Parts: sequence; C-alpha cells; structure tokens
Amino acid sequence: MPYATQADMIARFGEREVIAISDRNLTAQVDAVVLAAAIEQAGDVIDAHLGGRYALPLATVPRLLVGVACDIARYQLCGADAQETEPARNRYKDAIRLLERIKDGHLSLGLDPASQPVATSGTVLIVNGRRTFDRNTLADY
Repeated sequence: MPYATQADMIARFGEREVIAISDRNLTAQVDAVVLAAAIEQAGDVIDAHLGGRYALPLATVPRLLVGVACDIARYQLCGADAQETEPARNRYKDAIRLLERIKDGHLSLGLDPASQPVATSGTVLIVNGRRTFDRNTLADY
C-alpha cells in the first residue's frame, strides 16, 4: 500500500505543479505512471527508515507520512531547474530528518503497537536447551 496517491500530490502541490514535474511526454496532463513510480520510490525510502521500529506494512498510514511521501516524491521528480529544485530539496531534507527522528525514537507516529502486525519473516527464535557439559559431566572425561 503506497503512502500517498496522485490525489494527495495534487492536494499538496497543486495540479499545475504535479503536471510540470511528471509530464515527460508534454501532454499537459499528469503522467500517472511516472508519478506512481516516484511515490513508490518514496515509500521505499520511508520503509527503509521505519522498518527497524515498526512492523511493515503499517496497518494504517498516518497523515504525517502522506506529507513525507509527497515531499520525497516531488524531490525525486524535480529536474535540473534550480528554481524548482531548491524548495523541493529543502522539503526533502526536512522529510528525511523527520524519518530519522522517528527511527531513533525521538518522535512517534502515534500508532498503537498492539494494532501493528507482528513481523514473522526474518525473525529468529532462540530456545534455551540443557547444557551438554557441566562440572559433573566434565569430571567423567
């Protein structure tokens, strides 16, 4: 499940800007494929930061992460135009700092840990067994 949608991007930045950063074929329309790829990449960045603290995928997407995903996707879509890139770069840096603070436990997403799915893949189960050797068995050798 993506953290943001095309509608979220348009609501945050306006349709005109979303067209400007996604329209690679000069159709004067939002390129949904290009935009979806950028949103997916933004989700990968978010998952990379949150994976150590929260079980993924998140059961619900907090509004805070919708904005973070939009800011990251916008930065990824911006071209070499310095006028467009500087505000996008600043918002991107702020988004990454926010994710790092969440990852480090300085900020919370406000999610109830009990409502999060339990991670099952990649987990290790350690079971204490009995000792093979102890003082009594070593004396026998």
